[in-house]
Amino acid sequence: MTQVPVPKEGCFEVAYPNKEWREVGCKTPPNVPLQPRHGARPLVMGNGSGISAQVPTAGSFITQATGSFDSVTGVTSESGRIGNSGPLVPNAYTLQINTDFFASAACAGSPNPTCRGWEQFVHWNDNTPNGFIFIQYWLIRYNAPCPAGGGWNTFSFTGSTDIYCWRNSPGSTTVPNQVITNLGNLVLTGQATATMDQVSLFDGTTLRTATGSNSVAASTGWTVADFNIYGPGGNSSGGSDATFNAGAAVRPRTRIVYGGTNPPLCNASSFTGETNNLSPALPAPAASAPGPAILFNETSAGAAMTNCAAATAVGDTHLHTFSGLFYDFQATGDFTLAKSSNPDFVVQARQVSGAPTWPEASVNSAVATQMGKNKIAVCQSPQRISIDGKVTDIDDGGSMVLPDGVDIVRRGNAYFIRDEIGNSVRATVNSTYIDVSVGMGRWPSDVKGLLVNHQGNVNQLEASDGTVLTNPFPFDQLYGHFADSWRVPAGESLLSACGARKEERRAPSRPSLGEVRRAASAARSSTYLGGRGARRAVSGHQASSGGFGFSIGAR
Repeated sequence: MTQVPVPKEGCFEVAYPNKEWREVGCKTPPNVPLQPRHGARPLVMGNGSGISAQVPTAGSFITQATGSFDSVTGVTSESGRIGNSGPLVPNAYTLQINTDFFASAACAGSPNPTCRGWEQFVHWNDNTPNGFIFIQYWLIRYNAPCPAGGGWNTFSFTGSTDIYCWRNSPGSTTVPNQVITNLGNLVLTGQATATMDQVSLFDGTTLRTATGSNSVAASTGWTVADFNIYGPGGNSSGGSDATFNAGAAVRPRTRIVYGGTNPPLCNASSFTGETNNLSPALPAPAASAPGPAILFNETSAGAAMTNCAAATAVGDTHLHTFSGLFYDFQATGDFTLAKSSNPDFVVQARQVSGAPTWPEASVNSAVATQMGKNKIAVCQSPQRISIDGKVTDIDDGGSMVLPDGVDIVRRGNAYFIRDEIGNSVRATVNSTYIDVSVGMGRWPSDVKGLLVNHQGNVNQLEASDGTVLTNPFPFDQLYGHFADSWRVPAGESLLSACGARKEERRAPSRPSLGEVRRAASAARSSTYLGGRGARRAVSGHQASSGGFGFSIGAR
C-alpha cells in the first residue's frame, strides 16, 4: 500500500484487507526538535553511532526506506524523557528513518558553504492515547537567521554558536498508543521524490500515512538511511534516550529503494541526536529477504562500538580477520593490522615476546592508529594514551572530540577511538598485554594488512606485495615473506609515542600445540596451529558466526 499514491496531500489510513486510502483529519505534530548528532558518540546506538544502509552505486539516490524489526526478544519495558527533560515516561520513544546530511537548495540563503539539508521520517509515541507520524526538516549549520515564512524554528546547542533551522511537516496523522511490547509489529516507511515526500506507519493491522512539504528536497541527495528506535526528542543540551530493560534484544532491518537490486553498503554511523541504550551484538544475523537491506542485532549487553566489519587481535596475538579467519601470528616487531587505501586510516600494533610466561608467543604491548590528521597511540606499560605525540589524561568514563571529528572514549582500561565515518579501534589494556579490535566504517572496504583476507577469501592471506598464501599456510612463508611484508618501516611507525621499538625480529621456533579457544562474547570457536615441527603448515579456522557486525540481504 505504500506504493499506492494517496489521492492528494494530507493524512490517510487504510486497514487490512481494504485497499483504498481513507482521509482522516491532520493534527499538529509535537513541537519538539529531534536534533542532529552532536558531540562525542556514545557506546550505544544513536548520536552518531549506528549501522545504516548506503546506496552501493555512485549517483544513485534513495527514494524510499523501510524500517522494521525481524525479531524482538526479552523486551518488557522502555521509557524516555520527553524532549530530554522531566521524568521518565513509559512507552515514550520515536521510530526514526533519517537521511544523511546532503547538499540542498534550501541552504541557498546560508553564508555557510557546508550548510546541509536533513530529513527525518518519524513515529512519535509518548504514552498518551495517541502518538503521531510526521516529517521533520533541518538546515544543518545554517548560521544565519532562518528563512522567513514556512514556520522555521531556530535551534542551537548549548555552548555552540552554530545556528540550525528546523520545522515539522504541515500535518500529522495520529496513531493509537503503541506499547513497546508491540515493537515487532511496527513498520516505518519514508519516501522522497522530486514531487512529494511521505511518512507511513503500519502497526500490524492499520497503515497510516501523512504527506510532507518536501522542504529540503531529499530526493536530490539522499544516499544513506538510518533507522532505529530512539528517545522522544531533545533540547539544546542533547537528545533523549530510549531506555530498555536489561535483557532486551532487537534486530532492525533497513530496506532501501534506489533503482537497483544490489545489496546496500554498510555505513557505521547515525545522524540523529537521540539514542537508545542498546549496542551492536554478535553473531550477526544470516542474510535473508526482503532487500536490498542492512540488518543487525542490538542488545542491552552494552559498551560495543558500532562497526561494519569487526576484526580482533587478542592478547597473545591470535588474529581474527574481517572475513572470519582465526590464525596465530607469533612474530615480534611493529606490524600493520589494517591500512585503508585512503591513507587517513591505519592501525599498527607492536608485538613483543611473551616470555617467560609464553616463550613461543608474542603479545601486543602498544597499538596506534592514524585517523585523518590525528595520530593516537595506546601504550601498555605504563598504561597511557598519546595524541599527536603528547600524553593526554582521559579519566575513566571521560571522552574527548578532536578538531577533525575523531572521538576518544575511556571505559576503565578500554579506549574506544572512532572517526566520523565509523572506522574504529578498541584497545583494552591488561597487565601484560593489549587486546585490539578494529572496525571498518564502510564495508566492503579497500583495506590491507594482517587482519585482511585476500579478496575476502577466508582461506587466503595476502602479503603487502600481493603474494597470496592459501590455507594451510606454510610456516616458513607465514613468518618469512608474509610477516616481513607487513613490518612497519621505521619512517612510517605510529608507535614511537610508546617508546623506541626494539629491533627484535623473532618468529616462534615451531607452531603451537593444538589449542581450541572459544570467544564467548561472539559464541564462536576456532582452532589455532596444529602439529609439531618448524616446517609444518599452520592452519587457520573459519569462525562459525562469520565474524561480522551486520548482514546484507538482496532481492
